[in-house]
Amino acid sequence: MSILQVIGSSAYTVAANAVALGLVIFLHESGHYLACLKLGVRVEKFAFGFGPELLGFTGRAGTRFSLRAIPFGGFVKPAGEDPVEDAAPLADEYFGQAWNRRLLIVYAGPAMNYILAFLLYTGLVWARGVPEPSKESIIGNMVVGFPADRAGLRVGDKVTAFDGRALAGWEDLAGSIHRSPEKEITLAVERDGKAFELKVLPKKDDADAARGVIGIMPKAEYRPVGPFSAMGEAARLCWTQTKQTVATIGSKIWKRERPDLAGPVGIFQMVSRAARAGWEEFIFLIGFISVAIGFFNLLPLPLLDGGHGVFYLWEGIRGKRLSPSAMEKANTVGLALLMSLLAFATYNDFLRIRSERAAKSAAEASSK
Repeated sequence: MSILQVIGSSAYTVAANAVALGLVIFLHESGHYLACLKLGVRVEKFAFGFGPELLGFTGRAGTRFSLRAIPFGGFVKPAGEDPVEDAAPLADEYFGQAWNRRLLIVYAGPAMNYILAFLLYTGLVWARGVPEPSKESIIGNMVVGFPADRAGLRVGDKVTAFDGRALAGWEDLAGSIHRSPEKEITLAVERDGKAFELKVLPKKDDADAARGVIGIMPKAEYRPVGPFSAMGEAARLCWTQTKQTVATIGSKIWKRERPDLAGPVGIFQMVSRAARAGWEEFIFLIGFISVAIGFFNLLPLPLLDGGHGVFYLWEGIRGKRLSPSAMEKANTVGLALLMSLLAFATYNDFLRIRSERAAKSAAEASSK
């Protein structure tokens, strides 16, 4: 690959991530901003990213819109968001609002994420139809970090044999994997006209320990539908993704197992792969990330929208707002927890990359 090809590939990857993450973050913060405007709360800052300001302008309402140096995240700062002990907030300030109005502001961000995902899924399903699994043993999608990904399998690979036995189709492949939890298997694979074998170790399914999974999905074949059916399918996708996330987190906590978290590096990889696979996969992944960020922000952790929501619900029950010092202490604990999660997820990302490289080398060696 030439230097120009490398530069072009890198630029494409960065642009794809900027579009995907930028859209999701911008819409999330827009939810907070629009809720503030609707409720008459003055907004001092609307920023994309963190750190020093690179570009910006001040609107007629006094809001400073800015692009910051660190592009991971963003924030909206309503006036009076940082309360002062024994000081009465003004009517157009954040803490000048009743607790239930502040709830609307904090939950407007995650709500906008779900709305974005719903609209993207609706448009995607309406454009190409409802996906139905193919009967062929061709990999249509994969879960990053699962055994198939670590072993070197790719989207588009056709699995022709399982432990030396020819496969009759996808159901045969899936059933054979399900019957092999934590038993190393050998898959015969066809890719770009080449045939080779890969060894994979199925993990136990979180929902059923007796069933093995490697994180692959069948190739989809699409059935055309109308707009209302597309909306119903989009709502189902949002609900299913949320339900599966809750079930997975609950199972990991109950079994005291290490969660399979993807950090910034892992998300960067997923977006890059989806962008190169086609516009449908790219749009679907943006919707997937939007739901994930919306759900994550609903968690009752300090600093997240869900954490603020807990403060305000508690205020509504007690009839008295938490003191600024108590909220500051809770937010400090929340910041430490979130930074720990980020470090752990990033560590997982690098472990996954190292495993992928080792598997890729083994696959290339076996195909020669």
